[in-house]
Amino acid sequence: MLDSQFQLAAIGFAAAAALAATSSGALAQKKYGPGVTDTEIKIGNIMPYSGPASAYGVIGKTEAAYFNKVNEEGGINGRKINFISYDDGYSPPKAVEQARKLVESDEVLFIFNSLGTPSNSAIQKYMNEKKVPQLFVATGATKWNDPKNFPWTMGWQPNYQSEARIYGKYLLQEKPNGKIGVLYQNDDYGKDYLKGLKDGLGAKAASMIIGEEAYETTVPTVDSQIVSLKAKGADVFVSITTPKFAAQSIKKVAELGWKPLFIENNVGSSIGSVIKPAGFENAQDIISATYAKDATDPQWKDDPGMKNFDAFLAKYYPDGNRADSSVMTGYNVVRTMVAVLKQCGDNLTRENIMKQAANIHDLEIDTLLPGIKINTSPTDYAPIKQLQLMRFKGERWELFGPVMGGEVGG
Repeated sequence: MLDSQFQLAAIGFAAAAALAATSSGALAQKKYGPGVTDTEIKIGNIMPYSGPASAYGVIGKTEAAYFNKVNEEGGINGRKINFISYDDGYSPPKAVEQARKLVESDEVLFIFNSLGTPSNSAIQKYMNEKKVPQLFVATGATKWNDPKNFPWTMGWQPNYQSEARIYGKYLLQEKPNGKIGVLYQNDDYGKDYLKGLKDGLGAKAASMIIGEEAYETTVPTVDSQIVSLKAKGADVFVSITTPKFAAQSIKKVAELGWKPLFIENNVGSSIGSVIKPAGFENAQDIISATYAKDATDPQWKDDPGMKNFDAFLAKYYPDGNRADSSVMTGYNVVRTMVAVLKQCGDNLTRENIMKQAANIHDLEIDTLLPGIKINTSPTDYAPIKQLQLMRFKGERWELFGPVMGGEVGG
């Protein structure tokens, strides 16, 4: 009797000790920053749902829809995502106001994929002083890859200088005696592309670029700038524009009967928000570059990744236009974010969010182009470094040439 009582007591003691060890282990493992509980992760976002770059608002809507999918499927490690997305109208002062609200009032864990070079530039110093991750910003400005000076800010898409260097190299090969006219947005975004183009052209930049026309985002049209570049005798037109002005560029070039070798930057290449409104007939043979699969390209018809994308749209974002590349962008970047959050486990501090974001190894997103993998390190904050050239034919983009990188010049 005593033996059995002793055995029961020993079993009880062992079970209690095991439970205590498990509990203390679990408690030791769980580390939370602001906006995190056992059931929730609060994430902030800033988008231009209104204003001159409102075409990009679908990125935020896609991300919200994807987080709804994640939540319906049980969340991330059991925690639901509370995604708080505000409109800044593509206005830097408004972006500052919204960032402060998200960090100080809403107390989000971090700000994810806020859009625009001017807006992110306006909040970068604040985010780094507050030590709040400004993660996977929706802009390809080269300066987001500066972990030494801005360890809390990280980009996602290939940077603008790399992309533009690829165009420069292409022009040296295809039209080495070309006379280039450049239209660019007069801000960090436009100037970043312009620098990359000149770096790609190298010593020939000074002689090949015969005209540069800048525009402000507040102007109604860029028609006068395009007329000016044509008048200067340019036979190559490089359009560094966001969707509204990209569509205007395509229309105006066609109206003028101008037939330059036309290069449109990736951020202005969406079929849904740029090409279709500008007219398919006006966009023939335009050159651009991409890193993601195009939902309108028949070569991906039976692709498993594209089938998953279509299933997601049908169930969670039926209003999403699959022909709009911004929808695909939102889908790809939000899945990168989910992968990082899963990697964090129960250590959901701001410090660990950045640590895990800076330790991504060969992450493959099935709607990026084959061969493109996401990699980061504590000294490399540029997750995607490769693109492939494409040419517009009929009603779609056709990929050509190899997947390549464009090293950034000093």
